[in-house]
Amino acid sequence: MTAPAPGTRPGRPADRRAGRQADRARGRSATAVERAPGSRRRLLIVPTALLVLAGFGYPVATIVVRSVTQPEPGLQNFSWLLHDATALEVLGRTLVVAAVATLITLVLGYPYAYLMTVSGPALRGLLMLAVLMPFWTSLMVRVFAWVIILQDHGVLNTVLDALGLGRTQLLGTTTGVLIGMCQILMPFMVLPLFNAMRSIDRRLVQAGMICGAPPWKAFWQVFVPLSLPGVFAGSLMVFILSLGFYITPAVLGSPRQELLPNALYTQISELLNWGRGGALAVALLLTAGVLLAVTAWVSKRVTGKSAQVTGGLEL
Repeated sequence: MTAPAPGTRPGRPADRRAGRQADRARGRSATAVERAPGSRRRLLIVPTALLVLAGFGYPVATIVVRSVTQPEPGLQNFSWLLHDATALEVLGRTLVVAAVATLITLVLGYPYAYLMTVSGPALRGLLMLAVLMPFWTSLMVRVFAWVIILQDHGVLNTVLDALGLGRTQLLGTTTGVLIGMCQILMPFMVLPLFNAMRSIDRRLVQAGMICGAPPWKAFWQVFVPLSLPGVFAGSLMVFILSLGFYITPAVLGSPRQELLPNALYTQISELLNWGRGGALAVALLLTAGVLLAVTAWVSKRVTGKSAQVTGGLEL
């Protein structure tokens, strides 16, 4: 056996220093290995970011620039938007139609989504199928189907006449536009509501009834507040989508009651006025942005979390 060097003990400071150096070396190599996959993952974001910039950022930037440079540099296009009675009327009508469509889809979609949550698997599957079926049909087909239904001698007026209610003009009116919009937008309200409702523990409602609350009061004071995230998410989606509707108002509505997207198309495609069209587009974009911020703030104050649409829908 070899005797240890004088003044040293086996497994003492020299071995500890060597062990610490080995641990640091292993730590550096492990950190380098961990950083490498992270760097590669960050590189995957680059194609997506370029696609967003090319498909969304550049067109939006072009519209914003043209709104302040054509026909000449300045804010005259926004001044026109704020002082022209027709432009303000179109903007106000668009906001009103979007708000009414959101309210109608919420009133009709809330009980439908609740029925989906309390139904058995078979009925729930049929109800979900009814919600998703419009996505399998072309938008143009659905809109022209409403033309057949809403026209003066169409199906709906025939039924109203048979019931003794008399015929009414629906095609070419804001009412007809709302009917078509609500049918198209209903899935965007029902799905977030269903997603929020199915995660609610029904024992909480039962606990409210055990404490003496009648069923309707327990539902209103326990179940409804817990479903508010779905209400905010669905309402936000429907309202923002309503602001950008073009085909449905163009086919079912009237030029005298046009909405903002139709006015924007008229300014750019027919009048070739990119400046005023850009001002209308910026107004539409700002309206959606302000609405998104306000909804997120209200949802945060009421429910404690921002309004968002979550996935994972299951039958």
